[in-house]
Amino acid sequence: MAEAHQAVAFQFTVTPEGIDLRLSHEALKQVYLSGLRSWKKKLARLRNSFITGVYPASPSSWLFVVIAIMGTMYARVDPSMGMIGKIKEHLPVSGYLSHQGQSIVSALLFSTALWFALIMTMRYILKQLLSYHGWMYEQHGKMSATTKLWLTLVKIFSGRKPMLYSYQASLPRLPVPKIKDTMQRYLESVKPLMNDEEYKRMTGLAKDFEVKLAPKLQWYLKLKSWWASNYVSDWWEEYIYLRGRDPIMVNSNYYAMDFLYVTPTPIQAARAGNSVHALLLYRRKLSREELKPSRVPGSIIPLCSSQWERTFNTTRIPGEETDTIQHFSDSKHIVVYHKGRFYKVWVYHSGRLLNPKELEIQFQHILDDKSPPEPGEEKLAALTAGDRATWAKARKSYFRSGKNLQSLDLVERAAFFVTLDDCEQGLRTEDPVHSLDAYAKSLLHGKCYDRWFDKSFSLVVFENGKVGLNAEHSWADAPIIGHMWESMLATDCFQLGYNDEGHCKGQADATLPLPQRIQWEVSNELQEVIHSSLEVAQAIAEDVDFHTFPFKDFGKGLIKKCKTSPDAFIQIALQLAHYRDKGKFCLTYEASMTRLFREGRTETVRSCTVESSSFVKAMMDPSKTNEDRLKLFRAAAEKHQLLYRNAMTGAGIDRHLFCLYVVSKYLGVDSPFLKEVLSEPWRLSTSQTPIQQVELFDLVNHPEYVSCGGGFGPVADDGYGVSYIIVGENLINFHLSCKFSSHETDSHRFGKHIQQSLLDILSLFKLDKI
Repeated sequence: MAEAHQAVAFQFTVTPEGIDLRLSHEALKQVYLSGLRSWKKKLARLRNSFITGVYPASPSSWLFVVIAIMGTMYARVDPSMGMIGKIKEHLPVSGYLSHQGQSIVSALLFSTALWFALIMTMRYILKQLLSYHGWMYEQHGKMSATTKLWLTLVKIFSGRKPMLYSYQASLPRLPVPKIKDTMQRYLESVKPLMNDEEYKRMTGLAKDFEVKLAPKLQWYLKLKSWWASNYVSDWWEEYIYLRGRDPIMVNSNYYAMDFLYVTPTPIQAARAGNSVHALLLYRRKLSREELKPSRVPGSIIPLCSSQWERTFNTTRIPGEETDTIQHFSDSKHIVVYHKGRFYKVWVYHSGRLLNPKELEIQFQHILDDKSPPEPGEEKLAALTAGDRATWAKARKSYFRSGKNLQSLDLVERAAFFVTLDDCEQGLRTEDPVHSLDAYAKSLLHGKCYDRWFDKSFSLVVFENGKVGLNAEHSWADAPIIGHMWESMLATDCFQLGYNDEGHCKGQADATLPLPQRIQWEVSNELQEVIHSSLEVAQAIAEDVDFHTFPFKDFGKGLIKKCKTSPDAFIQIALQLAHYRDKGKFCLTYEASMTRLFREGRTETVRSCTVESSSFVKAMMDPSKTNEDRLKLFRAAAEKHQLLYRNAMTGAGIDRHLFCLYVVSKYLGVDSPFLKEVLSEPWRLSTSQTPIQQVELFDLVNHPEYVSCGGGFGPVADDGYGVSYIIVGENLINFHLSCKFSSHETDSHRFGKHIQQSLLDILSLFKLDKI
């Protein structure tokens, strides 16, 4: 086999005359180039770490400080106020240097110390500036003099040409809210969900907790906030994600879709070639820190970029009690799955990335391979879709040595996982409703054994050229994957492109090694475990009721003319739709981000408020006039905006209560209040998928290149999951999920309620005057 020969750098033969040693020059060349690439990456990381470490200053500013200090010394002025002389007296090498040499070395040491002091001062000032959030609470379109001055100072102290992680050390820490404020906000949030007697009881529990146990728990939490970078994120990752023993397929993982109307090429191998190459280009930018730092959309305010670190070369490792996240600094291969077989595909050759044409040839070779899967190999990945404890035990028993350990290591060390699916998906004009629903379910769970759900993400390429991905949730939140996915789609279509026949552009190197089949030894006992995991996963997948649809009647363009936040408009419409669907209000989760702070992740916006429920009741009351309803709507929208801003600035409810609960468990104390709060089900879980790189897609001249967004599974057994993406000015795409086993939910029925609710709210505004 060609790949076997090229994997060996030398061969030898024992003859009567001695040992005949034959070196393979091609193999040695590959070893040399691989090592050279590795050292280049190490040096680049070292350089980037230094540049990031001295930000907001620059390395060249050190030279400026040195020249300034030296210049003043030659002018017989001592800017150090005697410190240079003190350094000179204590130089350990003074006996080996002339008087002038000692002066120069002392000045260099003082200049360097002064430079570091200036860096720390600038960083501290920038951190204090970024702790100000008053700008967020100002009326849209109006900026106070204080905020204008603040923005000017942020620009001054932000430095020039920041890299991806440049702002990390300057971001403030997430503040711990006051217990009194959290209790007040919590009670306000549950008021529309309880009758008077229930609310009185909950108020009593909250007051008792606030007075007796909360101060002790708060003390430990404040201590952690002073010591750790973020008092929430590590516990959130561990207890919400990694310690969960339920299957992560559907329950935790989420998906992203291709363009809604466009498929750049119908050739599966070609689309896979461009997509993989685009992702590798993104990985290279990420490794070099060439991606622009994340910012609040339309502003210079930086956001935390720490979650980008584990985008590639990352796998969730199962454990019997808790999982772990394993991240590798680099990976030179991907793993591909097709019709029950696993392949290793090298993505580097001769020290360079494989180009799209070369990758297309690799994938076409896999598609043309007619060899059957080995016994038990086809459904092996079902282990990642079942119970975590089962997978952990199987990993320990059947993958601890030999061929299985080596093969599993190849999968877990891969840059990412690729599935060349054997079916077609995407929007079909003859059946738009069911085709999008099937597309969503395929990306969310597939066949339950054709995605490696533990990988940071799995790229799925369908037979007709459509693509999508399934992402594991513990290592990062959806905006991080969304940013990568936007870049991939834009690079694929507008930068790489395809020739007239639909194939990838470029020339291929004929000496490339072919994909290697990954070998497994699947015993009868292991096959039984796989079958057991598959049964669990299939039961979950078959219960998922999914509905994806584009809402085309209007979008954010018309909503903004109503002088309303598009997100608040949609969230209130969801409250009205849910009430029409179930006849009651429910605890509602909307994901907000806390990345204004270092290592921030998410916070919950409790969208069901007293104001939104009053509006919904008015919409259901025929005696109310549209003027009354519009007044209540505006109050609900303003309240929602306030809650969203509070969540973003660290004044939310749920992460604080969650951390108090974790502290109580560490201390071994029980709180009836916290226990009840943390057990309340989110029967309406919502999330907006933001478009972060609008400049990549010219929707004015190319309106067909609209994103379909992505979605997730239902959070509660009798609830709904709702994901939506606001695309351009005239389109909102919705992804709804629930369970067939619940008699209370129906995704298509709920979808109709959402569409009608959006139209009914818009009708309250006098459009002829807008």
